Amino acid sequence: MTAESPAACAGWILAGGRSSRMGREKGLLEIAGTTLIVRAARLVASVCSSATIVGELQTYARFEYPAISDDQPRLGPLGGILTALGHAGVDWNLITACDLPYLTPEWLRYLVNRAASSAARVVLPESSSGLEPLCAVYHREAASSMRAAIDSGIRKVTDSFAALPVERVTPAEIQVFDPRGVLFQNLNTLDDYERARADFERR
Repeated sequence: MTAESPAACAGWILAGGRSSRMGREKGLLEIAGTTLIVRAARLVASVCSSATIVGELQTYARFEYPAISDDQPRLGPLGGILTALGHAGVDWNLITACDLPYLTPEWLRYLVNRAASSAARVVLPESSSGLEPLCAVYHREAASSMRAAIDSGIRKVTDSFAALPVERVTPAEIQVFDPRGVLFQNLNTLDDYERARADFERR
């Protein structure tokens, strides 16, 4: 594969929905005066050629970044990833969830550059907690195999990679960018959110 520059990687932010544990739209929560969705979009835009929100247009079309509707909202994150890949105009696509406030430009830039020189179809971080498919880089050619997995009944994102060449970024490689061990800390509950908000506001 010919290596692409980081600018050739498109960025996508999965807005998600009203999780049962959070009880409200995650992307609209604020940290340090900025909504999670805008924080994530700004971060992704700093390392990619574009940043597009995947979520309900009624909720997210009012922000300064383009938004598209999730084609398959009942499939959860897997549907959001496939929606992004279906709209992709370039080969490589950085896809992240909106509720990962500790992601950094340095880490995402490394991930995008890693994909640019990879022969895989998914460049997938593996943290000490496990695989991290909601902060990964996907080649648009991965979509057909992932759709076939859905047709066979698969709903877990990482299970949909079974027929794909995947390049894993190891915990040791990630640690350089994550000395505190918080890079992939997501916000599932109000307690998670309040802790993260307090952490950022102390800085």
